[in-house]
This record gives sequence, structure tokens and C-alpha cells, in this order.
Amino acid sequence: MKKFVAIFGVSALALAACGDEEATETNGEGEENGDEAAEADGAAEDMFLTIATGGTSGVYYPIGGAMSNLFEEELGTDSSVQSTGASVENINLLTEDRAELAITMSDAVAQAYEGSGPFEDEEPNENLAGMASLYPNFVQVVTTEDSGIESIEDLEGHDVGVGAPNSGVELNAQLILEAHDMDYDDIEEDYLSYSEAIDQMQNNMIDAAFVTSGLPNSTVIDLSTQADVNILPIEGEPLENLQSEYDFFGEGTIEADVYDTDEDVTTATIMNVLLVNENLSEEEVYELTETMFENIDTIQGSHNAAEEIDLDTVTDSMPVPFHPGAESYYEDEGVMDDE
Repeated sequence: MKKFVAIFGVSALALAACGDEEATETNGEGEENGDEAAEADGAAEDMFLTIATGGTSGVYYPIGGAMSNLFEEELGTDSSVQSTGASVENINLLTEDRAELAITMSDAVAQAYEGSGPFEDEEPNENLAGMASLYPNFVQVVTTEDSGIESIEDLEGHDVGVGAPNSGVELNAQLILEAHDMDYDDIEEDYLSYSEAIDQMQNNMIDAAFVTSGLPNSTVIDLSTQADVNILPIEGEPLENLQSEYDFFGEGTIEADVYDTDEDVTTATIMNVLLVNENLSEEEVYELTETMFENIDTIQGSHNAAEEIDLDTVTDSMPVPFHPGAESYYEDEGVMDDE
């Protein structure tokens, strides 16, 4: 009887061991899958995120700050917001692995991807990866009613702030002038950020400035408290030429109540996009994208312009391929069905 019990006990242990092994094989590899799931769920926890934005007076900076705080609170990541010269610098920071996320204008991204414009002396940057389309920038050519400037053509011979060198604003300035059969030879260009340009306009040192940003721009609001602001229209044939030549240009309206102007103004728009470092893993980027859109009200509350950020338009005007992690999330959410 004792011998039988011993044999039965050994057999039971063997069967249990076989059952455990079989369960591991038949339940999707049991503990291994559990470990992978846990690793995926916490993929972003050990990351350090540098988010490249723009000047502190612009729209990119508060939106980037809201993203940084969100990722820290929800994912436990360490994160910092970097004030930069915006689009072109941000693209270079990503390329040099000095940033993980960057807010940029889609025109600069398209040119970097193609190796044109300010990137014409470089190889096309085919490693750029998109995470989300955000909101439209409005090209605001700002002056005052006292200047007597009523159109883009009237800028001829005047001192004009065209943005920081190689910034997205400066790229826009060149293209807007080109669409009106003008270039820097027709104006006295000053390479100033738009906050610097508005400050100099307030001090009567320049006559107009290119300000490409979301609405409203705080520096233009500051100007409107001291003078009657005039926003120059971009419309008709010049706008049609821009749109036919460059896919990234759209059309928008700056309503009169934004800066207390006399009337609504038609102008060109350019989508802002969020790029992500291609070296981040699919799991990390999936988690970042998911966290952003599951808490989109936090991002939208950072600035009026950010209210336009929405999952339904997240793929609009993205000039580069999406990172696999972002693409996977959008496929799961059903917003890339037609892609």
C-alpha cells in the first residue's frame, strides 16, 4: 500500500509538472506574455523626454509644457520642455538625438524630408517620424493702421521682421513674398523672432512682422493694446499659387474679434505636427500617443489654439510617415482605416 501511494505521488507530481508546462504552451506562453504585457504597459516609465517647442512667448511652449506635465503625471516619465528657435532647430534636435518629441510646422518637415529649402545642402531626412497632426498655424502679417501698409505689396521698402534665421516663420515669409512676386530685395528684412519683432514695432523700429502661429498670438494681443492692429490679407491668386505649389498650405480666416481689427482677414494656414524620435520603441510611442489622446482635454486647456487638436484630424497634412507606435494606436482607434 505504501509503495502504491509513493508511486501515485510521483505520478501526480509528474502530471502536475506536465500540466504546468502545457498550460505555458497553450495559454499564449503564460508568464512570458505576462512579462511582455507588463513591460509594454510601463514602456515609457523609464524614459527621459525632451520636448522641443519654440520661444516662450509662442504657442508651442505652453502646449509642450502641458504634454510634459501629462507624461510625468500619467506615466512617471522624467520630462523637460526646451525653448528653441522652433521648426528647423527642432528637426535638427530630433535628428541629432537631442530630443524625443518636437512640435514643428509641416512645411519645414516636408522640406527636411525632401532635402529642399533650408535643407537643400543636406541629404533628404527620411528618418523623420510623425506622432500627430495638431492644429493649424495662421500666417499673420502684422502691422499697424498708422503705418499705411494695406497689402503684402505695400511692404516694399519697409523694415519687416521675417522671423529668426531658418525658423518656420522665416520659411513662410520667403514663400509668401515669392507668391506675391517679391523677395528680400524688395524689403529691409530683419531676422527677429516674432516677440522681438512686435517689441520693435511698438518702439517704431520696424514697420511690420511675419507672425506664424496659432490664434491668438500673445505678442500681437500686446501690440493691439497700444495701437490699432492691421493684419494683411493673403488671398486670391497669390494664395492659389501657394496652394498649387505647396501641399502644406491651407486657407483660414482670422476673425475680427481676435485682435479687434476692422474686419475678418483671409490668410494662409499651415498644419503644426508633433514629430517623435524614430529610435523610440513601438511600445513607448504607442503609450505616449494613447496617454495624450486619453487626456486630450489637458492638452486642449493649455492654449486656445490647442482646442483644435482632435483624434478625428490627427492624420491631416502629416508630411512624413507615422512612427509604427503611433500608427498602431490610430489603427486600434479606427482613424487610419482609409490610409
